[in-house]
Amino acid sequence: MTQEMTQDRIRKQNNKTLKMVQTAVLAAIIILMAYTPIGYLKTGVVEISFLAIPVVIGAIVIGPTEGAILGAIFGLTSFSQCFGMSLFGAALLAINPFLTFVLCLVPRILIGLFSGLLFKALSSAKKERIYAYALSSFGGSITNTLFFVGLLYLFFGRSEYIRTFGKSFIAFIGTMITIQALFEAIACMLIGTAVAKALNKFFKK
Repeated sequence: MTQEMTQDRIRKQNNKTLKMVQTAVLAAIIILMAYTPIGYLKTGVVEISFLAIPVVIGAIVIGPTEGAILGAIFGLTSFSQCFGMSLFGAALLAINPFLTFVLCLVPRILIGLFSGLLFKALSSAKKERIYAYALSSFGGSITNTLFFVGLLYLFFGRSEYIRTFGKSFIAFIGTMITIQALFEAIACMLIGTAVAKALNKFFKK
């Protein structure tokens, strides 16, 4: 009995260490992507982000808690972009720094939390279906878009800057949720599914 307990304790410690290493590696990838051209496609105020991809991968492979942590790291790098690296972010920062910080952080945390929980709900104990990976990856990206746009309007909808994107809520939504959001979601679904499934298969071996 003592030997079994010792082996179980070692196994748990090894799993904990593996999760920490996996989270650290994905966090490093997020930071690298955030400050190199591979993380964002920027054209004026239009910014297509690919940083949700390592977040959903972490949420699926490691778990929703670690996914939320990776989302927070994404959010912090996003907030740092507001200091001269993003025209849109800099404009929001000038209006209200605190609300800009919340806007950058909360939707990104929810990416990891939601995609991780969704994957757990869609996966059975015996078999992980491909649709579980696809829907979790796609859902994580859409979660980011919906909460980001919703909070953006809630926090800054009355500001002159945001009103230039649409004076009514419907007009604003039509401007902000465009082909850009769909492109991000599809890229996240395709890459997230392929990489997360490959990693899960590798670690199970």
